[in-house]
Amino acid sequence: MGAGQQPRPALEALCELEAWLARSSGEGLGFDEIERESERRGRELACRALQAHLDAMGDGDIGEAIVVQEEAGPVRLAYKRLHARSLVTLVGQVTMNRLGYGAPGRESLHPLDASLRLPGRCYSYELQRRLVRLAVCGPFDEAVATLADLTGVEVPKRSAEQVLIDTAVDFEAFYQGRSGCAGDLEEADVLVGAIDCKGIPMVKPEGAERVVRRKKGDKANKKKMATVAAVFSQPPRVRTPQQVLDSLFATADTPPQKERHPRPADKRVWASLVSGKDSFISDVRAEMDRRDPDRSHTWVMVTDGERALQRRVAANFEGVTLVLDFLHVTEKLWRAAHALHPEGSPEATAFVRERAGRILNGQASQVVKGLRQIVTKRRLTGNKAKTLRSVADYLYSNRTRMAYHTYLANGWPIASGAVEGACKTLVRDRFERSGMRWCPDGAEAMLKMRAVYLSGDLDEYWTAHVQLDQQRLYPKSVRQLVAK
Repeated sequence: MGAGQQPRPALEALCELEAWLARSSGEGLGFDEIERESERRGRELACRALQAHLDAMGDGDIGEAIVVQEEAGPVRLAYKRLHARSLVTLVGQVTMNRLGYGAPGRESLHPLDASLRLPGRCYSYELQRRLVRLAVCGPFDEAVATLADLTGVEVPKRSAEQVLIDTAVDFEAFYQGRSGCAGDLEEADVLVGAIDCKGIPMVKPEGAERVVRRKKGDKANKKKMATVAAVFSQPPRVRTPQQVLDSLFATADTPPQKERHPRPADKRVWASLVSGKDSFISDVRAEMDRRDPDRSHTWVMVTDGERALQRRVAANFEGVTLVLDFLHVTEKLWRAAHALHPEGSPEATAFVRERAGRILNGQASQVVKGLRQIVTKRRLTGNKAKTLRSVADYLYSNRTRMAYHTYLANGWPIASGAVEGACKTLVRDRFERSGMRWCPDGAEAMLKMRAVYLSGDLDEYWTAHVQLDQQRLYPKSVRQLVAK
């Protein structure tokens, strides 16, 4: 085939398309019909051209035998046989006959596959990439339907789920291998880490007892907690306790003052369902070390009030400022307020606002004392007394992480909005849709790939994933041989 000469099958398809377009003008077809059929025939044209290109490449014969280097020594593969293979691409299915080199008791190696950097699955890498991108944004049923609508290629849902699981295997290697970005940090930037937990509805275990009607308090499904993290940098944002209070209690009559403030930069979010909390928190530490290996910037860790999580964070981040999320504090105050006043009442709002203001000004111990005195002086019993004591104990046990007046003066964050947002966008928006139930493997893979997508790393990750997948599929000696 000469240079610039079109493959004959593609030329035939192009002629068929042109002939059909000429006929369509006389058949009264609307432009929408013409457009759809042109797209279908255009994909067929591209598929024929791609097939012709593969046919012209030959069968990958690179000699009488190939030698593969293994730990036990070199292995000579001299049995040669042609094997057919199909590959589903964006424009349709193509086939190829390529030469396999084998030996007794060993799988054949195909140099043409290595030369073309073909995947192990029957779906091309680009088709897999687009499928993964669709799957992390919406349900698998919608993903495969959208892919079919855009490309004409139908992928079974079960295959789509497995593609996602296979794609996620390089998550740890990708982030561990990334170069540090300390140069992206400005001199005054604060490096912030935030950790929280979010439940994921799980598939009921096999053999679980079925009930006709759930008892009071029983849940329709069991949730397993995923640990969620966010790491980012931002310039200091100095505020006063009054500014925070006005923002929290803004109403239509008293809207908050609009001000431009620095946004988090280089934010990475991720989560895990199967990693132990200690291992996960170590990963957060590793990410922060990667960004600031010399500890030349201020580090701040924001968490909720879960004692077990705080202990683990404190053990991994010794010497780092630990901040209790102030929004968790206000939720506790609302609980106390509603034990004394009706929900939505001005009295409840005033109760929370007054105590939140005192806590922001460094008076958490006085608020604790006041809550306990309310129980004593009003001689409260039952649930009211229990609620107020519980809130007081929570504030007291976390008092060392509530120096908000200092944090605000230093321009440090006092709320884990980044990780709360991650819990919503990373977990809730994808995992808690109506009727969704997850198995551990599928949930973990989805968490990883959705995190990659939301962190803006999908394209970079995909390049790394293809390279690592090729290393798993083809021995180094074969890859070097076909690269010559």
